Amino acid sequence: MAKKMGCLVAVAIVILCGVTQVRSDASDHRYKVGDDVPLYANKVGPFHNPSETYRYFDLPFCSSAPVKEKKEALGEVLNGDRLVSAPYKLDFLNDRDSEIACKSKLTKEEVRKFRDAVSKDYYFQMYYDDLPIWGFLGKVDKEGKADPSEYKYYLFKHLQFTIFYNKDRVIEITVQSDPNAIVDLTEDKEVNVEFMYTVKWKETETPFEKRMDKYSQSSSLPHHLEIHWFSIINSCVTVLLLTGFLATILMRVLKNDFVKYAHDEESVDDQEETGWKYIHGDVFRYPKHKSVFAAAIGSGTQLFTLAVFIFMLALVGVFYPYNRGSLFTALVVIYALTSGIAGYTASSFYCQLEGTNWVRNLLLTGCLFCLPLFLSFCFLNTVAIAYNATAALPFGTIVVIFLIWTLVTSPLLVLGGIAGKNSKAEFQAPCRTTKYPREIPSLPWYRKTLPQMAMAGFLPFSAIYIELYYIFASVWGHRIYTIYSILFIVFIILLIVTAFITVALTYFQLAAEDHEWWWRSFLCGGSTGLFIYAYCLYYYYARSDMSGFMQTSFFFGYMACICYGFFLMLGTIGFRAALFFVRHIYHSIKCE
Repeated sequence: MAKKMGCLVAVAIVILCGVTQVRSDASDHRYKVGDDVPLYANKVGPFHNPSETYRYFDLPFCSSAPVKEKKEALGEVLNGDRLVSAPYKLDFLNDRDSEIACKSKLTKEEVRKFRDAVSKDYYFQMYYDDLPIWGFLGKVDKEGKADPSEYKYYLFKHLQFTIFYNKDRVIEITVQSDPNAIVDLTEDKEVNVEFMYTVKWKETETPFEKRMDKYSQSSSLPHHLEIHWFSIINSCVTVLLLTGFLATILMRVLKNDFVKYAHDEESVDDQEETGWKYIHGDVFRYPKHKSVFAAAIGSGTQLFTLAVFIFMLALVGVFYPYNRGSLFTALVVIYALTSGIAGYTASSFYCQLEGTNWVRNLLLTGCLFCLPLFLSFCFLNTVAIAYNATAALPFGTIVVIFLIWTLVTSPLLVLGGIAGKNSKAEFQAPCRTTKYPREIPSLPWYRKTLPQMAMAGFLPFSAIYIELYYIFASVWGHRIYTIYSILFIVFIILLIVTAFITVALTYFQLAAEDHEWWWRSFLCGGSTGLFIYAYCLYYYYARSDMSGFMQTSFFFGYMACICYGFFLMLGTIGFRAALFFVRHIYHSIKCE
């Protein structure tokens, strides 16, 4: 067994080292005058559709030399990066003035391609010494023209690069298009184009260590910080009101209940038990579909662990702006390594609930989150292939992910499951469960599951919805989010509010003599994920300019997976809080 474990760990290390390898051309190079510093063209696409990007040379750009592809790491490929050598030479400290990069004669079909790209506000992205630059391909002249058929379409043919350096290092790069150097694409006719560029080098005192600061300044401007802090204050007020309500109302009610039940024990022949003590023989009755329930708890625990590790990496500065693909790499690697936690938690909890088919439970745990994610990926990757977009993963990348799942995720899940099965932990219930369940009394409509979920999800969502806009604008737009400390505070507040509101609703449910609280607490805790998905609809139609089948399917498809992950994670938090509360109150009274 030890030998097999050693082989497994060795394979995992090999794969993960390959996944997380540091690029050999990482941007810490020092250069001499005249050194060739490669400029890479990454992708082009509609400005308002961040998922719909294409390879740079999918448009009929010319090149004076053979195009070379840059080797990408896993996270960069998942991010949709497809870097190739650009047709511009930006040698270190060599100025160039209106130099011709290449010449091309555009056919009618190529003119139509460029015109279609310009009409959809296509932008390009390039990387120079790992510094990103952007620019638009052209412009549409609409001035004084009411009829769209009269619009003029122009392609920019002259790029002006300004590069700042500090001694022997590149610090900053900007690019501008010359508005006077344009090519008319309005008519379907052949056009001769000379793509030109100008390079100017300027010295700066900015140290190399701070060259990425300008990319994070946009999210930390004073007026943006005010909104972020307003979001936190709003969330804190919500937490204080909620915790204050629970502390005063619930504790007072519970204290009265304890006094009442203590008095009832002295005169047990005269009075009958009522309220939550009345169902003490049923409150720890195991839930229906306990295999699915244990699998959900295991998956939710793994996703919570994943979120904590991601925040830890973010807070120590791993995800600095445009550290390309680092977040995706971290997600894949950490999810693979934490699968043992899911297996252990699900199997251990399932055995505590006196489950017998732990192998089926383990398979269910492995598929509960991965299967919907895999099916969504299959559909969306097929759409990306149909569009010939860079979001379509190459076959080799899919094989690497499959190997990680086969050689790391699955074995760790099984090992965790075996450890959980053999942990011999017993479910700690302060009250004995009766042989036959009591009948649940008829409840008003607002005490049913769906209304309770709506109540439970609204408060946590109200605590985070302001911050959600900035996250969406970063993930599904071109804003840069770098204030991870504020985001971590909001995440903690989300967990606290979720736990407290679930505890409150669980108490009211038990007070109404409804003992089926297990699934209810999980669904109420996770209902915030449904509110986040509802916010997706609002963001798509009211706050963004996204359009087209591919972008729409990517947005709603992947957000469904993310919200489902939030549902599992917050559902687990809600159930754990409710379980702690229920154990505490029933442990505080004497139950025969």
